[in-house]
Amino acid sequence: MFSQRTAWRLTHNRFTEVQREITAAGGEVLDLTISNPTRAGLRYDEESILTSLANSKALDYDPQPKGLRSAREAVATYYRDQHAAVDFDPESLVLTTSTSEGYSYILRLLCNPGDEVLVPKPSYPLFEFLADLQDVKLVPYPLIYDHGWQIDFPTIHKALTGRTRAIVVVHPNNPTGSYVSQIERSALNELCHEHNLSLIVDEVFLDYAHDGVPRPTFATNQGALTFTLSGLSKISGLPQMKMAWVAASGPKDRDKDQVNAALARLEVIADTYLSMNAPIQLAAPVLLEQRKSIQPQLSDRLRDNLKELDRQLAKQKICRRLDVEGGWYAVLRVPVTQSDEELAIDLLRKRSVLVHPGHFYDFPSDGHLVVSLITPAAGFKDAVGRLLDLLSS
Repeated sequence: MFSQRTAWRLTHNRFTEVQREITAAGGEVLDLTISNPTRAGLRYDEESILTSLANSKALDYDPQPKGLRSAREAVATYYRDQHAAVDFDPESLVLTTSTSEGYSYILRLLCNPGDEVLVPKPSYPLFEFLADLQDVKLVPYPLIYDHGWQIDFPTIHKALTGRTRAIVVVHPNNPTGSYVSQIERSALNELCHEHNLSLIVDEVFLDYAHDGVPRPTFATNQGALTFTLSGLSKISGLPQMKMAWVAASGPKDRDKDQVNAALARLEVIADTYLSMNAPIQLAAPVLLEQRKSIQPQLSDRLRDNLKELDRQLAKQKICRRLDVEGGWYAVLRVPVTQSDEELAIDLLRKRSVLVHPGHFYDFPSDGHLVVSLITPAAGFKDAVGRLLDLLSS
C-alpha cells in the first residue's frame, strides 16, 4: 500500500523509550539537548513581533512564486548589512517555509531518481529523510578531527561517480561547529567546476561565531553554482514563524547563465506549491530586525556556557571538549566503556540529564556526546556537573 521511500523504521529506540518513561513518571530532567530558542529563556519583543502580523495587506491574495518582493528585499538587506554583500540581488532568492523545504526544492531541481549527493559525516540526521522523499542517494564524506575539523577531500574525490550531482556543506557544521575555511571553499569551488557539480550550503548557524568574528557567507559565491539556505529559525530565533530561503549564486558568462536557469526552474517548483503565507512575508522586515536583539542574547549564552563547560572540564581528565568555532552545540569526547546510547540512557536514569549520543549525528565511532550551549545557564552548570560526576564514577 505504501511507497518504499517511506519504509522507515517507525518504532522508538531504547533511548527514546527511556525518555518517554521518565516523562510519563513525572521526573524532572535537565535538558542538554535544547534546540528551540523560544523555550530557552530569551527576551523577545512581543509587541513588535505580534503587531507585525496584523497587516491589512494580508487580506489580499498576491501569489508570488519566489516570495513577495518586500520580503525578499528584507532578506537582501540582511545580507547587505550583516555580511557586507553590497550588491546582493533579491531576485536571487526563493522564499520557502523552512530550510527542509528548500532542500527539497534543490534536490528536485538537480537530481533524477537514483542520483547522488555527497553529505558530511557527522552531521544532522535530517538529510536521510529528505533524500528518501526525493528518491536521492546520499553518499557520506567524513569530517576529520585533528586539532580542529577538516573536510576529507581525498574521500570526496573517491566518492564521485557519474551520478553525483552536488556536494552539501554545513557552514558551520551541526554539531561539530566547524566553519568551511577559505582554503576548503576554494577547493570545493574548483572541484565543483571540474566535475560540473553544484554546492548546497546550509548556513542556518552562520551568525553564531564564538569568537565574534563574522564568517563569509556562500550566498554570493561565484566559484560554482551554489544554493545557500538559511532562515528566521536561527537568525532571529523564530522557528515558529516558518520563513526560510534559497539564495542562488554562481559563475555567469555570456553563453550560459546557470544561475538564471536554476532560478527559472526553482520558480516553477515554488509556483507548484505556493507554500509561503502572506502575513509572515509582510512581517519579514520586522522579524529579521529581531536578530539585533536575539543574537546578542544567544551569543552571550553560548560564550558563557562554553566558558562554564571548560571550567568544569579543567577539573578532571576523563572527558574533553572538541574544538568548536560556532553554532549552538559542543561535542564531548568520553571514554568508550559502552555505546553512546547506553551512556546517554545511564545519564538520564541515574543523573536525570538529557544529552544526545554521538550516533544521533552519525559519528563513526562511540565515545561522543553532544550538548546544547543555549540551555539556560543555571541548568547548564548543574547538568554538566552531573554528567562529569557520572563519568568519574
